[in-house]
Amino acid sequence: MHPQIAWFDQANISLPLLLVTVALIIFALIAIVALNRLMRGWLRSAEARVHLSYETALTLTRVVSGGLWLVTALLVLNLWGISVSGVWTLLASAIAVIGVGFLAVWTMVSNVTASFFISLWRPFRLGQTVEILPEALKGRVIDRNLMFTILRDEGGNLLQVPNNLFFQKMFRVSDHGNPSMFECLENERTDASGKSTPPRSS
Repeated sequence: MHPQIAWFDQANISLPLLLVTVALIIFALIAIVALNRLMRGWLRSAEARVHLSYETALTLTRVVSGGLWLVTALLVLNLWGISVSGVWTLLASAIAVIGVGFLAVWTMVSNVTASFFISLWRPFRLGQTVEILPEALKGRVIDRNLMFTILRDEGGNLLQVPNNLFFQKMFRVSDHGNPSMFECLENERTDASGKSTPPRSS
């Protein structure tokens, strides 16, 4: 017996199945290369008519090639007795986990970044009353952490407002306390002249 055939027998690998798999991969390779050439020619002819960019044509070609390789891989797995439905279930579960994880990480990063910019720009301070529009969520700012700004409403309830919401919604700030530098200068000019006058040019 040939040594390679004996090795296949010891490894419980069917030689006809292996040959069919190799033939399927070679056929898929030839078909994908031919289809890519046909698609490139068709996309070049359609580029002038529909104003198709080179990047779009390249993306379409890669998507079609990837889809064909995926179908080939599924056929090979089916030949070797691996359940395709199980593979699809595994892929769907992995995509779902990755999507949920990405969404959670994005939300956390967004709130932490918003907290940093709120501390930098200080659109409101502790003790001031903030009303988020148009939801009319209103309360006194009593605390803020990396994820939430905590408001206490008139009923004594705590409102946990995500920090990134202040960059997506309009909000009204009451109880400003100390006036700004511009308001101080404006009040001084009004008190001195009895009415508001523009500053004299030098």
